[in-house]
Amino acid sequence: MWWSIMRKAGILVLWMVMGLFFQVCVPCWALDHRPNIIIIMSDDMGFSDLGCYGGEIHTPNLDALAEGGLRFTQFYNTARCCPTRASLLTGLYPHQAGVGHMMEDRGLPGYRGDLNRSCRTIAEVLREAGYRTYAVGKWHVTRFTGPDGPKHNWPLQRGFDRFYGTIHGAGSYYDPSSLVRDNTMISAYADPEYRPERYYYTDAISDHAVRFIREHVRDWPDQPFFMYVAYTAAHWPLHALPEDIQKYRGKYDGGYEPVRQARLRRAAALGLIDPKQGMSPTAGQWEKVADRRWEAACMEVYAAMVDRMDQGIGRIVNALKVTGNFENTAIFYLQDNGGCAENMGRTGNARHPNVPRPERPTFSPLPPEAFPTAGSVPDQTRDGYPVRMGPLVMPGPDDTYIAYGRGWANVSNTPFREYKHWVHEGGISTPLIVHWSRGIAARGELRHEPGHVIDLMPTCIALAEARYPEGATPLEGLSLVPVFAGGALEREAIYWEHEGNRAVRCGKWKLVAKHGQPWELYDISQDRIESRNLAGEHPERVAELSAKYAAWAARAQVAPWPPQRPGR
Repeated sequence: MWWSIMRKAGILVLWMVMGLFFQVCVPCWALDHRPNIIIIMSDDMGFSDLGCYGGEIHTPNLDALAEGGLRFTQFYNTARCCPTRASLLTGLYPHQAGVGHMMEDRGLPGYRGDLNRSCRTIAEVLREAGYRTYAVGKWHVTRFTGPDGPKHNWPLQRGFDRFYGTIHGAGSYYDPSSLVRDNTMISAYADPEYRPERYYYTDAISDHAVRFIREHVRDWPDQPFFMYVAYTAAHWPLHALPEDIQKYRGKYDGGYEPVRQARLRRAAALGLIDPKQGMSPTAGQWEKVADRRWEAACMEVYAAMVDRMDQGIGRIVNALKVTGNFENTAIFYLQDNGGCAENMGRTGNARHPNVPRPERPTFSPLPPEAFPTAGSVPDQTRDGYPVRMGPLVMPGPDDTYIAYGRGWANVSNTPFREYKHWVHEGGISTPLIVHWSRGIAARGELRHEPGHVIDLMPTCIALAEARYPEGATPLEGLSLVPVFAGGALEREAIYWEHEGNRAVRCGKWKLVAKHGQPWELYDISQDRIESRNLAGEHPERVAELSAKYAAWAARAQVAPWPPQRPGR
């Protein structure tokens, strides 16, 4: 009997020890080894704006990610906001996803202004593989932006578990239109869940990214997550907080060319570009600028917007570190197109006059629960002041609406040619920073392998060990994982089309043309600023690459620009 009691007691102790062991250790074993994935994208920024790509703007947090990871020197977007977002989310060329231009329906499969059902988003694919999925910021891949319209292409219907951001493409940073939490449109000033002392959209994006990380760790600790963080910075309007603008006061008083030259020197010293290739021509003549103080102020505010975004990225990184997730989170940073030369707000008009701020409001104030004016450009601030444009209006406050213009866009795109809209290098070249401590051994290295935004979906699939579904449009991109370790990609070519601007890159050769213009040919390995057109010297190469482009355009649902509805 004594032996029986001892034996039972021993078994009980053994079970207690084993229970404690499993309680402590099994969660460690059960933790998913796959990385969390965060893709961060900014808006309307150029190749050289970040400090780690040669710029003078203060971006210590992105610089630190570059220092601890990789920088790609030849990564590409699609030259415009909506198409790039469609490509990023789906791994397809934008026309294949239904977003060959902007958010209008032109009646052709490649130009519906709405993600089609033949594509899949990263969130849809990764959620099937056990990831929780979050999106914050600018969506802009559906034409249905109203609170009562169809929501089939809002984030929660395309694979995301949580969303905070704007469905529309642009608007005030102080009172954004089409602001949505999950599936419900909200006013920034009647939101019970987020009540900052001062609302600023860039901060709201960063704060919600941090919130989603903390809530994920609290509620779903055994699952990895995918997060898509789409800032609107530094897209017009030039809206920035006074303390950030103050950092850059007077920094651009010398004009365009000194900033471009300094960026060229820094980028060359970093190994990002070949200084022997020089720069594209300067777009503006500073001595002929009518109001240099106003023009310099535009770049000061632009820099402040980028600075504020970087501060928010720092808070996101800190949230990963505090929750113990930094080492096994793969972080990607890129931009949706090159610097923007659009003239938005640089002259006044009937609705938005070029006048000083009035002494008192001229509109009725909007109540907190009211939605702001639909569309990109509001008529008034929430407290009733008119929104103004033009050189009598100093950029920055909520009652202004101005872009920084062609001269500064040329600076942003140093050393390349052209801008957003065009598929020369200035329109399509983006930084790509990749940081993943546990998965990438390299620190501070460059990768010169050409890549494209279509490559992000297959890269995420590889990292998540997910499966792309049968029946969906086959992926166009390639996983960048081999490039992380210094390998190369076996790719036939990369293609572009936007507003009739078209290009194909095959190895070192790039064939490119503006809408309605003949093909130009460049050896990118020797002439990335596209200064010496070799089309006349290599007609056989032009014929070969133009045939490739034509075959791709037919396959990818590209139509002649402007595309016409059937029957017209």
